[in-house]
Amino acid sequence: MREMEFKWKQKEKPDEKIVSSLEKSLSVPHKIAWILAQRGITSYDEAENYFRPKLSDLHDPFLMKDMDKAVKRLETALMNDENVMVYGDYDVDGTTAVSVVYSFLQGYSNKVSYYIPDRYDEGYGISKLGIDFAKEKKITLIIALDCGIRSLELVAYAKSLGIDFIICDHHLPGDELPDAVAVLDPKRADATYPFKELSGCGIGFKLVQAFNQKNNREVDTLYEYLDLVVVSIASDIVEMNGENRILAYFGLKQINESPRIGIQALLNTYKQKSNYSISDIVFGLGPKINAAGRIADAGAAVKLLIEKDFHEAVTFTKVLLERNTERQGLDSGITQEALEMLKADKDLEKKSVTVIYGKEWHKGVIGIVASRLIENYYKPTIVLTENDGIMSGSARSVKGFDIHDAIEQCSELLLQYGGHKYAAGLSLKSENFEAFKNKIEKIVADGINEDLKVPEIEYDAVIDIDDVSPKMLRILGQMEPFGPGNMKPIFRTNDIQDTGFAKVLKEKHLKISTKNKRQRIDAIGFGMAHVYNKVTQGKPFNACYTIEENEYNGQKNIQLNLKDIK
Repeated sequence: MREMEFKWKQKEKPDEKIVSSLEKSLSVPHKIAWILAQRGITSYDEAENYFRPKLSDLHDPFLMKDMDKAVKRLETALMNDENVMVYGDYDVDGTTAVSVVYSFLQGYSNKVSYYIPDRYDEGYGISKLGIDFAKEKKITLIIALDCGIRSLELVAYAKSLGIDFIICDHHLPGDELPDAVAVLDPKRADATYPFKELSGCGIGFKLVQAFNQKNNREVDTLYEYLDLVVVSIASDIVEMNGENRILAYFGLKQINESPRIGIQALLNTYKQKSNYSISDIVFGLGPKINAAGRIADAGAAVKLLIEKDFHEAVTFTKVLLERNTERQGLDSGITQEALEMLKADKDLEKKSVTVIYGKEWHKGVIGIVASRLIENYYKPTIVLTENDGIMSGSARSVKGFDIHDAIEQCSELLLQYGGHKYAAGLSLKSENFEAFKNKIEKIVADGINEDLKVPEIEYDAVIDIDDVSPKMLRILGQMEPFGPGNMKPIFRTNDIQDTGFAKVLKEKHLKISTKNKRQRIDAIGFGMAHVYNKVTQGKPFNACYTIEENEYNGQKNIQLNLKDIK
């Protein structure tokens, strides 16, 4: 990885009166009160809701547009013994969503099936193949999860065959909505639902919650599905505030106390911990579940997540691990090949967007490759591969730049596109590649400002090393789950000195040791071996870091996770 230069910026300072009030009423350190105030918490009651989320604070699902229609159609299907198909995308969000809705409906009918489209034969979202399969199986209702919001023609095609759709999606709609029985999407223009940032699985959960509520059952009876919901929230990197934070809080609680058999089988292949966090899902569970659809049939992930027999779950887990190992090899090889191509591009520095193409590249890993390239060349990135004259690709972006919007402005050159502000997918005819590359370069160059071209570390507060304490670590732990909208606090400390124990681990990571009045504090800088010489000269340095608990050989201690050193 290339050495990256970061700019440092402190978050906006909060109102000192609010900070003082919180510090007093909550009996927390001043800097903790400071961070809470920064996050919009202004009173004891708001702090209590933040530290102690409640399932009863979830919004009424019937506030979501079309929810009444969706529940009515579902009740009719179950009452009339119709064949129902639960249809979801092949990524973590889609497979967890299918697992939630399918598992729930199995308690009401034995005529419920599920379908995951093949990434290679069918592509993203609803497919004609999937609809034709549904017709063949005499399906009369399809519940589409994490997809479908832009599938106008395919939903109309299904309707002509006598198949109704309920769409549960969280992607941005186009100007027109599909002609479905119900379109559940809090991002639709006429939506009044109080929270816009649910995951696709989150929308599926709201449908289940609404059905449950209509049948006079408490939301607590749906607790068993929340481990799946938190896996989707963490893996899809949606906002970790509002309703998502409540769902994630209880989902993590379930993972740590009584996870479903499939998740337990996956956890058994991961490092054993007394308490799993969001980052364990993002870097541990999520990629293994995702690997199913990246390399082959994502149905293997659903089979694992709905399995009730532990021995069967172990068998499915082995399949996912094998695919994940294959995915890692492909990801590493293609990333290296792409980096070599970029090094050879003499005009690279002048370009505002990286658009790179490899004919033989594996479609299932190009999104990961795009993220890797941004780690080396910090600019919006699109990675494409080709099959039978059709190029398909994945786009990733840098903080502050909407790559989905940029791609949308090239829509006349594309066959299909969709996604989010920072991650999108697209396909186009190979003959349009050069025109697309030129147009997207102009759009990004005109739309991105200089500030967005340099990666930024935004820190919450400046503290002394003496402020780092077990109490602070304990309170930071109570601020979890972390994610966008509630990120793990980053601190800045000036004039730190290594105590002479600095070393390089595995040729790429930096381990240093500093101390405060109470204890020695270790710090780890992943991928930061290049600053070893700077910290071992005996001179003080400034650092940005998060505070965490390191668990090794049964021993726990405070550790600083370094983000950058100056």
